This record gives sequence, structure tokens and C-alpha cells, in this order.
Amino acid sequence: MSDEPAPGHGSASPRLEAAAAREGAGAPGLPVVSGETPRGPRAGLSPWVLMLIYLLIAVLLAALGWAGLWSALSLLGERPAAWSTLLTAVPAAAIVLLKRRAPRTGLVLATVLFAADLLTAGGLVPLLVMLEMLHATVVGLDTAGRRRMLGAVVVATVALTALSLAVTRDPRATVVLGLQFGALLGFSYWYANSIAQSQELVRLYRQRAEAAEQAAELDRLAAVQGERDRMARELHDVVAGHISAVAIRSEAALAAAGTGGAVPDAARAGGTAGDGAVPALTAEGAAEAAALSALRAVRDASLAAHGALRSMIGVLRSGERDFAVPPGRARLPQLVAEANASGVRATLNDEIAGELPAPVDQAVGRIVQEALANSVRHSSGARVEVRLGAADRAVRVEVRSRGGAALRHPGLEGSGMGLELLAERARALGGELHAGPEGESEWVVRARLPREEHA
Repeated sequence: MSDEPAPGHGSASPRLEAAAAREGAGAPGLPVVSGETPRGPRAGLSPWVLMLIYLLIAVLLAALGWAGLWSALSLLGERPAAWSTLLTAVPAAAIVLLKRRAPRTGLVLATVLFAADLLTAGGLVPLLVMLEMLHATVVGLDTAGRRRMLGAVVVATVALTALSLAVTRDPRATVVLGLQFGALLGFSYWYANSIAQSQELVRLYRQRAEAAEQAAELDRLAAVQGERDRMARELHDVVAGHISAVAIRSEAALAAAGTGGAVPDAARAGGTAGDGAVPALTAEGAAEAAALSALRAVRDASLAAHGALRSMIGVLRSGERDFAVPPGRARLPQLVAEANASGVRATLNDEIAGELPAPVDQAVGRIVQEALANSVRHSSGARVEVRLGAADRAVRVEVRSRGGAALRHPGLEGSGMGLELLAERARALGGELHAGPEGESEWVVRARLPREEHA
């Protein structure tokens, strides 16, 4: 009547099964987890259902006339009536209610009741209940407790055998009764002990699997951090140095030109155009002004890149997971102004009303930033139109570049990876991005992104 699963049965998680396979089932020398009582939900019948089953069995056996099963040990002078077995069977069935809350107390009560039934009515239910409570008690004990319970089972078997010999004075009957009681008590103990050991092994393998997972995670984090440190060193020693040199040299060039990059008076035509009018620029002065404007753009861009690079190096060294937030719509006017200072003529037309979800807003900023950077590298002097619109619950981004000429420098030749990354970002949001030539002198980047976040 036990409600425990048989040893080796039941379902274990694949992780525990894999751990058990790695360790080797039944391997000698495994440490035993002691001092813990299995808790949690247990499969099987509830104590109330078990009590009703035992009551039904008691009534059925009484109706069939099963009484005096231990008549050799009975102290009554004559065979008891079959219905008298209910006097011990009903209280024994009620003891089952203590199976989960107080199994040890239930075992003591069931043992006393079985001893009384053994010497009187000789029913079967008190014996079944005692075995049930023995099973429940052994399963809930630690290793030391189970060893003590094994000694108690041996003592009980010897005591019942001695009692049988004292009452019957028949050695053959005593041997038979001793073997019966020893087999019943021994099997119940062995079964419960096997279940308890399997539960301990499951807990042990779970602990080992969790420890292995934690160790693997620590190794992975250490490897990732080591790679991040290496990248930070490379960025600091190589890239940051070059960007810093660009900023310093451009600032030095502006300082050498004088007036912090303002157009020098020598570049203006002599005289005035009228009362208080600003002198016009000569052809050479216009070229010099353009060069100074380009130097300022180089200085500002290199300083901004140096600051962003220092921030990225700090993130890589600290192990944080959150990098700098990409530019959004709020920074588009600044991006357009920087592009204008870098040699293109860019305009912005933002027709989107309201706020955009953060991922979509950042994707719009990245697309416009990359498209403007490509225009500066490959279409210097071009007219660039940036248009943002919304239709059909989608955001449309278009960056159109007309005219211009590519800057001839081997280091400025693109690999196309930037557009590929933008296309991947758009697809991740549930949108699409296309870039390519249109007509003879136009390059267009179009993107369509969902207005709502992609699930």
C-alpha cells in the first residue's frame, strides 16, 4: 500500500540523467547526503484515500470470516468472531492519517495496535498499517536514522520470534512465524531504504550538475572578460592613439592658421561693399575658408570619436553588458550638421509625429548616421536629403544622395559591412532595408520599420 515510486522508476530531468551517466550509477565512494528529509510533493494516494481503502479491506475480510490469523499466539481461549477484527482494524486505518505529518508517531501507535491484535483478534489490517508506517518512517530518515531503524527491525523480529516460542512452545511453529515476520519487516525496510538512497543520489547528482554548470559559467565569463580586455587594450593602444593624433594635429593646424579656424582678414578682398558691409571673399579666401571648415569638422569628429572610444574601452574593461545608447531621432539634426561640416549639403525632413519605441528610434538613428557617413566618404560635395515618414503603421526612412565625388584614399574604401549590419538590424525589428544606385548619380538608402516593436 505504499505510495512511493519503485527504486529506479519515475522521471528524472535530462540534466540529472546526464550527470548520473557521467558519474556512473552506483559508483563506489560517492558521498552520502545525510541529515536531510525528503520534502515536496509525493506521487500516489493521499492518506485519506488510503484510510478508506484499509477500512474497505477490513470490512471485506470480516465479511469473509478472516480472523484468528495468528491463533497460535492468541491469548483468547476460543477463536474470535470475524467482526471483532474491526475493533483493531478501524483504529489502525485511522493511524494512516499520520503518514505524512508524523510517521514516527504513527509507527509507534501502529506497532502497539498490531501487538494487541496479534494476541487477540488476529486480523490482517493492523499488520498492513504497521508496514505502511514503517515504510513512511524509513523514507524520511537520513542514513544514520535508517541504520538505527534497521537495528530496531532486527530487534522486533527477534522479539516476535521469542514471543512465539514462549506462547506456542513449538520450535517449528516459532521458526515459521519468525521467518514470516522477518520477511515482511525486512522487505518493507529494504524497499523504503532503496527509495531513500535513490532520492539521495538524485540530490547529489543535482548538486554536482549545478556545481558543474556554475564552474562552466565562471569559465565562460572569464574567457569573455579576457577577450574584452584584449579588445580594450587593442583599441586603447592602436585606434585611440590614431584618433587622438588626428584631433591634436587638426587642432594644431587650426591654431597655426590663427583665429581658431575663423576666416583670416587676409583672405577677404580689400575695401568694403558699403557702410558696415562685410568684405567679400577672394577666390583663394573661399578655398582657405573651406579648408578651415573641413579642419574644424575633422577636429570635432575626432574628439567625438575619441570620447566614444574611451567610453567603449571603459565598458569593455568593466565587464558591463550595456553599451552606449545609439543615436535616435533627437540627434538627427546634430548628425546632419556634422555631415554639412564634413563636406556635404544635407537637409532633414522629419514628418513623424509622436514618439517611437526605443528599438525603432535607435534603428532610425543608426540608419541615418551610417547613410550620412557613406555620403561623406563616397559623395563629397553631394546634396543629401534625409526624409522620415510614417504610413501603414510603419516608419519609412530615405536618405538620397545626388552628385558629389568620392574621396580618393585607400583607407576610405568601404567593405559594405555597415549596410549589411543595418539590414540585419532592420530585419530583427521585422522591417527591411535596401540600398543602391538610382539613375546616373544618385544613391538611395530606404528602410521600412514597423511602428510597433516586433514580437
